[in-house]
Amino acid sequence: MDKNDELYKAGLLLHGHKCPAMPMGLRAGLAALEALGVERALDGQLTALVEIDSDHCATCYADGVMMSTGCTFGKGNIRKLGYGKFVLTLIDNKSGRSVRVATRNEVIKRNQESEFIQFRKKGVPASKIDAGLVEPSIEYILAEPTEKLFKIDPVQEIKIIPGRAHDFNTIICSECGEVAVERYARIKNGKVVCIPCAEKA
Repeated sequence: MDKNDELYKAGLLLHGHKCPAMPMGLRAGLAALEALGVERALDGQLTALVEIDSDHCATCYADGVMMSTGCTFGKGNIRKLGYGKFVLTLIDNKSGRSVRVATRNEVIKRNQESEFIQFRKKGVPASKIDAGLVEPSIEYILAEPTEKLFKIDPVQEIKIIPGRAHDFNTIICSECGEVAVERYARIKNGKVVCIPCAEKA
């Protein structure tokens, strides 16, 4: 893969700035798809569990995972586990097969030692850093063989708990007048309201 790859360019458009973490997630997702022998999810065929949390380095990883696997927050088939780790578990919901793909320590260390990350540690937004400082890291992530970037566990069978079917029933909140999905409706003073209106004093 290189910077001319359509998937990378789409990931960059989604993500908004150049950094090593988005392509790292992109490559992790592709490695997981290959290990499972499945295609990118058009609907909810797959579930992605990313072990990142919020407010730490390389959370941009999740955008790459979404782009490569097709698991998105809009579809509801990606979840952050909150461990602060650069790891993806991808699940084939039909077969119950899963694979865990962990970014190798030396890959993270190399990124953390880059000039780009030194600026990020000082609070400089990624979009404000000279692109020339991040290009070597991106090129490395895109070009390096999969096995040098990730430790890929053996495929395992897991028990799938069926998810809830999408709810298409809606209500109109009697206070704010906005539409809400019915199962989130509350009763306040005998009227059907949305959660924010129900929680107002």
